[in-house]
Amino acid sequence: MEEQTTEAVAMTAEEKAQFEAFKEEQARKVRAQKRKDNREAYAQIVDEQIADALPLLMELSQHISNAKNKVLGDFRQVLEMKEMVMEQTHPGQFSHTFTNSDSTKRLILGVNTIDAYRDTVEDGIEMVRKFIESMAKDDNSRALVNAVMRLLSRDQKGTLKASRVLQLRKMADESGDETFQEGVRIIEESYQPTVTKTYIRAEYKNENGAWQNVPLSMTDA
Repeated sequence: MEEQTTEAVAMTAEEKAQFEAFKEEQARKVRAQKRKDNREAYAQIVDEQIADALPLLMELSQHISNAKNKVLGDFRQVLEMKEMVMEQTHPGQFSHTFTNSDSTKRLILGVNTIDAYRDTVEDGIEMVRKFIESMAKDDNSRALVNAVMRLLSRDQKGTLKASRVLQLRKMADESGDETFQEGVRIIEESYQPTVTKTYIRAEYKNENGAWQNVPLSMTDA
């Protein structure tokens, strides 16, 4: 049998450069395809995990909502009894704390609010401002004027803070002046807070006697 021989074919520099460029292009395509496959695999895993997690979280959310509504419903009657037993009402009170007899457990029920007022608030503010400005006769009275004017200042949203109105009420009562008191009363009666969220906080005393919060949100748990 006649023996076959192979001869090496020498490539020119130009041919070699073209061949190397071809190999690099093929390798680049392989790397690009691998990255694409990895992205698709990642997206598929995300889809699967979301599909598993969302129903679980929706069910948890519904359980929390049901529990919250039940507690608030049960305590609605307790709040009515509280007003009757204590023989007093607090229209501006937005939170209530209930503690058991041995002071080991407590619930805080309340609502978050945004301060807001009817247009009549401007009449009350103007009445207070005119009275206070009329008092600026010496350094001591000017200090009082400045203090009251700071309480009448508004926040960045142009709203008068309810906490400052409480301080105004205290100053008006201490002054004994009817005009001052009437102006503050108009401001108070103009108050119409907007309720944003109802909340429940649960706490218990741990073995060290310190109040421990019961985590009721995904952030706290």
